[in-house]
Amino acid sequence: MPERAETRRADTAPAGRTWGSPMRRRLAAGASVLFAALLLAGCGTPVVNPVTGKTERSVMTEADEIAEGRKAHPQIVQEYGRVDDARLQAYVSEIGQRLARQSHRAQLPWTFTVLDSPEVNAFALPGGYVYVTRGILAHLGSEAELAGVLGHEIGHVTARHGAQRATRQQQAGLGVLAATVLGAVLEGQGVGGATDLASQVSQAAAAGYLASYSRDQELQADRLGAEYLARNAYDPQRMVDVIGVLRGQELFAADLARAEGRAAPQGMHWLATHPSSEQRLAEIRREAARYAGRYGDARRDRFLTAVDGITFGDGRAHGVVRGRDFFHEDLGIALTAPQGWRIVNAADAVTLANAAGDAGLVVRLVPPKAGRSHDEIIRNAFKPTQGRAERRSVNGLAATHFVGSAADAQGKPRTLRFTLVDGPGGRTYLLGWAWRDAQALQRDGGGIAATERSFRALSAAERARARPWVVDIVAFPRGGWAELARGSPLGPPDRAKAQLRLINSVYDGGADPRVGERVKVVR
Repeated sequence: MPERAETRRADTAPAGRTWGSPMRRRLAAGASVLFAALLLAGCGTPVVNPVTGKTERSVMTEADEIAEGRKAHPQIVQEYGRVDDARLQAYVSEIGQRLARQSHRAQLPWTFTVLDSPEVNAFALPGGYVYVTRGILAHLGSEAELAGVLGHEIGHVTARHGAQRATRQQQAGLGVLAATVLGAVLEGQGVGGATDLASQVSQAAAAGYLASYSRDQELQADRLGAEYLARNAYDPQRMVDVIGVLRGQELFAADLARAEGRAAPQGMHWLATHPSSEQRLAEIRREAARYAGRYGDARRDRFLTAVDGITFGDGRAHGVVRGRDFFHEDLGIALTAPQGWRIVNAADAVTLANAAGDAGLVVRLVPPKAGRSHDEIIRNAFKPTQGRAERRSVNGLAATHFVGSAADAQGKPRTLRFTLVDGPGGRTYLLGWAWRDAQALQRDGGGIAATERSFRALSAAERARARPWVVDIVAFPRGGWAELARGSPLGPPDRAKAQLRLINSVYDGGADPRVGERVKVVR
């Protein structure tokens, strides 16, 4: 939850300007102009693919790829945030640059960035812009595995897969830059992020882009990744290990959901847009076997030293979830969800939702330009046609609760129900009631109200709990995972043990480390 935001109606998707990320808002505005340019370009121009040597028609020349990647890069960084660790950024960039120099397009101005996201993801833009999240770094086990992830994404760039997708998007009405950024965000967020994007840009365009890379493109990127590993003295079999690490994460998420009586999550990490299958794994193994030979060490210790101290899970910039509580140290606020409810912490809002996901409270910052008083904010941001405002106090903070209606884009009435609260630091917050239908509101309106009443200034005692967790490197003890799980912030002992095995790449049947071997824990 950042410190800049825009108001949004609580119960339904808003008409017109939304409170979403700046990048998404700019996509729609730029798409029509860029698409017009594409129409003038017709079916594209002949371009020789550097990997295959074959000529293909494309709307993007190499110069276009570089230019569009350069334009989109700041938007990606703004969307996710960049990890503020020069040492880690330099480490990842050094590995990526070494791989890129041995690729089919060494001449590109390659850029490698670690994004400040807990999601397990990696993706690339045309022109040589490659991204990995701190989330994926926390789950990899060696430098060779990191090189495998980077090599795969470099393969997408060298084979011009992004340019090929942008060419396909010509008929969907997306400009090159819009297609480039949309594709990267869908990869980065997984399929689960597509619904919001589709509403912001275009249902048809997003649906077309969700096909992402074709199976042939994925397999080609795997093959290229293995080739680039071999060229840099990394064992190409590490490509197999990367898939194993990510399959372990998927298995852990499914096991956790089963234990909690939930459906297994979909589209949650790198595998969501880089589909895994037994056939694909067999093909990766077969491809890696082509490069049989003697390779250097996987550089596990060097990798562990690099990731020692990185943030694990929620970061400071967006606040943290701790059980039923949400804490934001920088903003100085806290909320508590009712028993059984979920907290979904996104970059632009935090949502506290019931188990069914059909009712909840959405908390956002109100931008200063919306108004200097609650009445001004209500008039300027919501333009109600009728309604009633009631002055309140929420844990000693001045508040206004509003119930009424406003016209939607089609002129039809839309119900509004929200509370504006003056929080610490002179910031105003929108606490928007959200519900799917009247039955959901009747059933869980009391829970929404209780969540709203929990909004408060962060106490001194809560500030310690508001600090992000970090990865720590320790020696594996004689007491094994059970010993490491004692006192772990990851939850009850059994869950903590499972998650520690996950981040150390042994959840999916791997052998436990030797006593004294360096492993990752969370502090």
